[in-house]
Amino acid sequence: MKSQAAVKIALSPQKTLTVAVAGNPNSGKSTLINALAGTRLQVGNWPGVTVEKKEAVLDHQGRRLRLVDLPGTYSLSPYSQEELIARDYLVKEHPDVILNVVDATNLERNLYLTVQLLELGIPVVAALNIYDEAQSKGYSINTRLMEETLGIKAVPTVATQGEGLEALMAAVLEAGNDPLAHRPRLLHYGQDLEATAQEVAQEVKKNFPELAEKYPYRWLAFKLMEGDGQVGRETGLGRGEALAVRGMSHLQEAHGEDIESLMADARYAQAAGLTREALKKTRASRQELTEKIDGVVLNRFLGIPIFLAAMWLVFKLTFDVSAPFSDWMDKMINGPFKRWAGAILGLLSAPDWLVSLATEGVIAGVGFVLVFVPVIFAMMFFLTFLEGSGYMARAAFVMDRAMHAMGLHGKSFIPMLLGFGCNVPAIYATRTLENPRDKALTALLVPLMSCGARLPVYVLFVGVFFADHSGTVIWSLYVMGILLAVLVGVVFKKTIFRGEYPLFIMELPPYRMPTMRSLLIHTWEKGKHFLIKAGTYILAVSILVWFLLNLPWGVEHKKDSFLGQTGQVIAPVFKPLGFGNWEAASALITGVIAKEIVVGTMGEIYLPKAKEDEAKEVPTLTEDLVEMGVSFAGAAKEAAQNIFSSFGVAKLSTEEKEKTKPLKSVIQGAFTPLSAYAFMAFVLLYMPCMVVAVAFRHEFGTWKWFGVAFAYGTILAWLVAFGIYQGGKLLGLGV
Repeated sequence: MKSQAAVKIALSPQKTLTVAVAGNPNSGKSTLINALAGTRLQVGNWPGVTVEKKEAVLDHQGRRLRLVDLPGTYSLSPYSQEELIARDYLVKEHPDVILNVVDATNLERNLYLTVQLLELGIPVVAALNIYDEAQSKGYSINTRLMEETLGIKAVPTVATQGEGLEALMAAVLEAGNDPLAHRPRLLHYGQDLEATAQEVAQEVKKNFPELAEKYPYRWLAFKLMEGDGQVGRETGLGRGEALAVRGMSHLQEAHGEDIESLMADARYAQAAGLTREALKKTRASRQELTEKIDGVVLNRFLGIPIFLAAMWLVFKLTFDVSAPFSDWMDKMINGPFKRWAGAILGLLSAPDWLVSLATEGVIAGVGFVLVFVPVIFAMMFFLTFLEGSGYMARAAFVMDRAMHAMGLHGKSFIPMLLGFGCNVPAIYATRTLENPRDKALTALLVPLMSCGARLPVYVLFVGVFFADHSGTVIWSLYVMGILLAVLVGVVFKKTIFRGEYPLFIMELPPYRMPTMRSLLIHTWEKGKHFLIKAGTYILAVSILVWFLLNLPWGVEHKKDSFLGQTGQVIAPVFKPLGFGNWEAASALITGVIAKEIVVGTMGEIYLPKAKEDEAKEVPTLTEDLVEMGVSFAGAAKEAAQNIFSSFGVAKLSTEEKEKTKPLKSVIQGAFTPLSAYAFMAFVLLYMPCMVVAVAFRHEFGTWKWFGVAFAYGTILAWLVAFGIYQGGKLLGLGV
């Protein structure tokens, strides 16, 4: 049933108002969009490219609005694909209104983009965001002066608190309903530049009238004067070679500079002049909290240890918070849910093979992966907190110093940090690197970052063998990936990627306390793909694995199935690594599709074996329901205790721990602590999953670099696991 708002939209005779949301990175643009749109945000890709596109359709005061979130950019002169996408949309799609999100604490820098937006001739509304922080710094902004100077509406907002949003939306509607009355002012860039621009515009209108209709004439004139390569290719005009324009040569002769530099200086002069007039500081500047914290966090000696400590704390909290909920889901999925599914199918007189497919295939495969959903979301929550607080940008800056000496640079570490969540968006994030060689090198290193898909494997083995040191063991695997990425980067940089590397220039946003609403929205956006994967191809692969474990039909032992036979063939390759059994080899085969499936396959292989050893009374339906409620309440209590215990505030109860679960007992018989750690290291490093392979193909247009990642990753995984197991045996560790 449609909501009243949806019906109101459908009946509105007015066309949808398209609002392009543009702004600098770290201006609070995403927070503002989320405050306006919330969960109504739709995510896809820009046509022809794989950069994420976000849109939201709203109904405000009887008018339908379509918000289009443009990639963050500092200017409309494209030096990256994000900047090109933002500019192309504004120039070619002709939005009705541009909502320019301006960081009120960095007015001059943000106004440089605003000045360029005015050149398009589209109505602009400026949201002076983060206004509360500007006021706390003693800043006073004369919004009326800004409006009169620029010919636009300027509205102070605090997106995190929802302040100023009503006034902002009213200004957007006003500009959209009467665009002619809200055209921005034409800023004057000086007599020489303006005269030349006028001459270029006239020549375009005279000789290329179709271009004058397609592009904003003033903007096009400036781009032709600057010699913008993209515009030159699209229009067939270079730096005015096809135009009889004498003014451009006069500009270069008179000023002795490139025209692009002259234009940049003129725009900066406008931004700086307006800032001096509109911005007043009511009290003397003082060292801010951000600068004090950075004095410690960015210290050349303390920076890396602090980063490693922060990551250790994330893994510690992740495991302590999520473990009780994962245990509850494990108990329910492999207990009541499996029993209920078998009972319902039995009542329907389903054949034995269908019961086995449902319980040992779907529930054991997909269900065993879903057990780790709390872990994934807890990890995403804490990483999102670090990103929202501004610390992750510092991590890239800190790592720059270490990576710089090894032939890398800190900017490459940003996609690698994204790889902690998922390697796929991290591969796409490499397009922010200007140097093609650095882009390819960084993409090759991204698979070494331990994504959320590996986490279920870690949690399973850590819970069996390293329960008392869970956070530290998982942390060590993430650090292993980082260190190996640095070492591999050194090798590649000195061999197939020789050459100069660019300097690392990155803006460090101020420290902020993320709001709970923002944390929850971004955590859901990052974690939901895990649920989607579980309900789609992990489900499909789990069914496929069941068939491979039961074919040829009627096979008595899974070892003799198609998957078991394949596992036996390759198992000797893993014997020197400590896990040369067909079960582990078979799980690694299916993990090629997605690393989560390693756990699902083990569930299908080992659970039936564990079931044979398990002898207990079957609970009644009433007992199951009571246990679910009691267990869930107990999980919440235990999670809270674990959080306080992490900080030494409270101690966990000294009750006898739960007896080892049947599945865990089987895994304990198949692995030792040393071989388990070697197995986790192998899962971390061996070939990227198929979704990452597709990302490589999309981003680079070839399978070449995925082939390189596949080859070196698998070889590296074997060597590292071999070193761990054989070295540990020599030292007598964990055997």
